[in-house]
Amino acid sequence: MRCLMIVKGTDKSEAGCMPSLELITEMGKFNDEMKAAGVMVDGTGLKPSSKAARVVFDDAGKPSVIDGPFAETKELISGFWVIDVKSLDEAISWAKRIPQLNGQGPRNIEIRPYFEPEDFAYLAEQK
Repeated sequence: MRCLMIVKGTDKSEAGCMPSLELITEMGKFNDEMKAAGVMVDGTGLKPSSKAARVVFDDAGKPSVIDGPFAETKELISGFWVIDVKSLDEAISWAKRIPQLNGQGPRNIEIRPYFEPEDFAYLAEQK
């Protein structure tokens, strides 16, 4: 079961504040643990939305571009991990282990399972 562990943005991440060396070191160890366990597929931190853009489509499908920064910090992502685990409970267990040094670690983690091919088996039945 692949999952995306989403690190929610904060005022600090949106201001471009970089994590401490201690936190980066602990995150590196955490990533190494997930790699050694065969769980981590990918992961990284993201630059603030001031360095980003959104492509928005209107009802007719016409795209327009909105340059960052974006207003609602709570709706932004500051990083992610892609993990491959046996269950949502295992994903939750990994998320609970994310380093939180002096309250400087990621504050909110959202875990979203991927759709997998078997989730679309109903389409074969409709043919």
